[in-house]
Parts: sequence; C-alpha cells; structure tokens
Amino acid sequence: MAKKVTIYIENRPYLVDEGLSILEAAKTCGFNIPNLCHWRDHKCSLASCRVCLVHVEGERRLVPSCAYPVRDGLKISINDPAAVSARRTSVELLLSNHYYNCQACRKNGHCELLEVAREVGARPERYVGHKTETTIDEIAPGIVRDTSKCILCGKCIEACKDTQGIGILGFEKRGFNTIVGPSENRSFVNVPCIQCGQCTLVCPTGALMEHNDIPRLDLAFQNKKKIIAFVAPAVRAAIGEEFGEKIGTNSTKKLAAALHRLGFYRAFDMNFAADLTIVEEATEFIKRFSSHSPSPMLTSCSPGWINYIEYYYPDLIPHLSTCKSPQQMMGAIIKSYYAEKNNIDKSSICTVSIVPCTAKKYERSRPQLKVNNLDDVDVVLTTRELGQLIRRSGIIWNKLPDEEFDHDLIGENTGAGVIFGVTGGVMEAALRTAYHILTNEEMEPVSFTPCRGLDGIKEASISISGTTVNIAICSGMSNAKVILDQIRQGTCKYDFVEVMGCPGGCINGGGQPYVFPVFLPNEDPDIWYTYKAKRAQVLYDEDKNKPIRRSHLNPDIKKLYNEYLMSAGSPLAEKLLHTSYNSHREMYPDVTDDTKPVTK
Repeated sequence: MAKKVTIYIENRPYLVDEGLSILEAAKTCGFNIPNLCHWRDHKCSLASCRVCLVHVEGERRLVPSCAYPVRDGLKISINDPAAVSARRTSVELLLSNHYYNCQACRKNGHCELLEVAREVGARPERYVGHKTETTIDEIAPGIVRDTSKCILCGKCIEACKDTQGIGILGFEKRGFNTIVGPSENRSFVNVPCIQCGQCTLVCPTGALMEHNDIPRLDLAFQNKKKIIAFVAPAVRAAIGEEFGEKIGTNSTKKLAAALHRLGFYRAFDMNFAADLTIVEEATEFIKRFSSHSPSPMLTSCSPGWINYIEYYYPDLIPHLSTCKSPQQMMGAIIKSYYAEKNNIDKSSICTVSIVPCTAKKYERSRPQLKVNNLDDVDVVLTTRELGQLIRRSGIIWNKLPDEEFDHDLIGENTGAGVIFGVTGGVMEAALRTAYHILTNEEMEPVSFTPCRGLDGIKEASISISGTTVNIAICSGMSNAKVILDQIRQGTCKYDFVEVMGCPGGCINGGGQPYVFPVFLPNEDPDIWYTYKAKRAQVLYDEDKNKPIRRSHLNPDIKKLYNEYLMSAGSPLAEKLLHTSYNSHREMYPDVTDDTKPVTK
C-alpha cells in the first residue's frame, strides 16, 4: 500500500499517494489540470506540451505538473496568474503551427487540442507566422499521417514503443522543423508498421487517423452493387459510445437497426464466421497436435499480429494456423455459398466489413486472400467510421428500435462467436469445439474461465480424454514477443497459443471509439483503467445469454458443411477458408524503397 503524504492545493490540505505526479495527485483531489501529452497509466517523461504548468512554492519557475512528483508539505497553485497565462500561451503557440481545417477534420468533436484551447481561453491566431513543412502519408491502407495537425506530444511514440514493443515512430529533424514519423520521414509502408492503430487511439488531434473508406462504400452504392455488411463482435460493445452511451453498453440490436436503415442489401452478424473459424481452427489444431508438428500452433485471426510475425519472426510462420480471419471467411462464403444459393452474380456483390481494427484495411488487400480473382472483402469500416456514417445519414441513435441481424443462410451465431472480440475468447471458443471433436461430448462447464481476464499473458492446462493440452493467451506485441522468443529458443511448453495484436483484444482495437476522459464527463474518473473490462463484459454477458454457446452446434454452420463444404478441412474449405503467409518484403508489392509520402 502506497505511503500517504499531505499536499496543499490553493492552501487546502489533501492526502495523496506518494510517488504520484502533481497532475495525477490533483486529479484524485478533484482538480483537472489541462494537459496534452499525459495519457493513461504512462508516466509523462517528455513533458513536451507545457500545457500543465503550475506554481509550486519554493520553485523559481513554473513546473510541468505531469513530471513533478509530489512530496509531503508541497504547496501548489493551479490558479496562480502566471501559471494561467503560461498555459494559455503554450496552447496558443501550439495553435500557431496547427493547420486549421476543423470542419473537414474527422477528429472534429474528439480533438483534445481544441478542448484544451477552450479550457485555457486560448486566443486563435494570437501568434501568426511560418508553419513547419507538412508531410501527408496516405499510402498505407490502414493509417494516415498528417504532420500539419501534430503537436509533438509524443503519445504515439510511447504507444508504439511501450504498448506494442515496436517503436517505429520518433521525433525527426530538430528545432522548428521537428515532426513525428518513421525514421527519415518514410511512409508507413516502408517501415515495419503492423497497422494496429494503437497510435490513433492516443493522438489528441487528427495527425494520425484510420484511412477513410466511406468513399469506397459510396461508390458501391452509386454503382448499384448488392452491398452486404457484416459486423465484428467487438463493435457491439463500443459503437454506442459514439452516441453518448455509457462504456459497457450492449448495442447489438440498435446496431442491427442502424444497418437496416443505411440501405444495405443484407446486414449480418460476423459471429457466424467466427463460429466457422472455430470449426476449421479446432480441426486444424487437433491434426497438428496429434502429429506433434509444428508445435505450438498459433492463432491467425488478428491481422496486426499476422503483420508482426511476418515482419519480425518470419521463421515461425509454419506455426501459424492457415485459417483466414472471420472477416475474410465471411466474405469468401458470401461470394460463394451465399451467392450460389441465392442465384446472385458474385461480381455484383460488395462485401462491407465493420470492425474495430485498422489493420483489417490492409488484410482485405492481401493477394493471398483472393478467390477466383475476387477479393473476399471489398470495403472495411472501423467502428468510428460506422459512427460517422450513421451521423451523416441523419439516423438518431437513441430513437432506433431493437432489431435482429438478418437470418438468411448465414445468420445464426453462437456465444462462442461473440467472445472472439476479447483476449482469450478465440481460445475458449476453440476449446469448446476441440473437446467435442476429440471426445464426442460437450465440455462442461461451457465457460473456461482460465482464458478470461485482461492480463497480457495468461496460461492454463486442460485435460481432454486423459491428454493434457497446455495453452497460452497473449495480447499486445510486447507480450507476444515473450512467447515467440521461447518458441525460437526451444523452451516453449505450450501446445496452442492465441495471439491478438491489440492489448485486451479487439475490444481495444485501433478503430474503436476514443476514450478521452475530457469528453466523458459522466464516466468514472478512472475510466482509462476500466474501459477494456467494461467492453469485455458486454461480450461475456451476450455469450452467457445465447441459447447456443458452442460453434459446432450452430445450425447454419452444420448446413453449410452438409450442403456445400462437406467437412472441415475439405478441399473446398481449404480453397475458401484457408490462406498462406510470407515475409513482409512482399507486403506491398506495388511499393518500392523509394516510395515517399507527400511533403508540402
């Protein structure tokens, strides 16, 4: 338990934990000091924005509250006139080098810079002069970088380095010419960026955003395509936040209603494809486990994770499951089985995947995922983009009725499918089905709780027909690295490993709604530390309430195999539902080392 110290804010005493910064301690006392470079549980080592300056008795200068530790007897003034003026000036200087196109900026309404400017009373265009040269990188399919909106806070650098253990972003150049970007200001396509989008979740402005694919959807509507949308499990746990719902609200039925009103030909739940993935993946695991080659098998549902292993551990690619992700399986089945059963010309279909992930935008373009020269998926929208599309369409979220997703050949889904959206969910769902395949019985209890929780690495064992299966679950690439290094060294004890690219899984994907406390006045002050658990609980509750909770018992999955695929791992299943991987020198075949982002 942390030692307590007494500090004074505006001459009133407060008891706080020793070791906190002034900014953190003030928050526990009910004070919000404006800031732009401090985030979540990361200590602010840069103190770069100078927006959180306060007066401390005994100090000759104002101090950055984010980097100044409290001590017993410390006397602080947030309202000191010099501190108030300095904070305002700091923001005005940031605004002086910021490109103003707020109405067109997709971060409008979630821009921390504008919110802090309002708080401190910053005067627009107080300082007018030359602006730093701008770099715009729109080459990668997942993430766009626009340095004209960057305030050099360094949050993206810390997210990439600490959250994912990668570190492809840094400060480039010096002085007034400083920008944030990959080394030598290269494009994201020419560095080992996995397109996970964790940097977009912390960027306070529109400097880092997902690539906007709404125009691709608009073109499909214009061309009179049969547009079929399908929604990933984690979207239902977060889309309501785009419209003021509390974090942890299940929006499944309003989500279905919104999609019906957006004009899609069909709107399906991607949980169906998650169930399909489980049947294929569990079957593949049993074959590999029985032959002891190669071990452990690694899951393949997360495209950010696939990018990571192809970049950094290509020698371990043989350990990957060959199963496509649910997104790609859904598209492949719609453009084969569904189209044939409904006498629809496959080329007339436009498949739209709605996901919590920015890396899915790259995944859809992988050449290995074409079937008969057709892309499985044509358009990928993030949860945030869906929110934008709903608002643009004039739909009033809280007026939507509760509706069900469409049920037409591929509509049924189970509780096993819905938990795909949280770390451990793929493993738990796979064990439910693998147990049945091996024993011809059902695993009881159906919930395998050792898979649950948000720890970066989890491990467990399960006995199936007298055989012990050792499993591990990890999320976030800094945690995946631990297990991958064990595999390389020959010390890995696991038989089956689930890996998700984003910490906590898809509930915390790079395309999910922003969690900025300044815009969430009705949430708990510590929401940064609890939002992943709240979103995860939505999925576990839906699983618990589903009448069917095992993928292999999904009646539409059974019908698919009986009438079309014949069996898991069949030649047709291999063609439609499985893929291959490669070193990432081939990730962007049309890009060379000379490909540069635009500067102006």
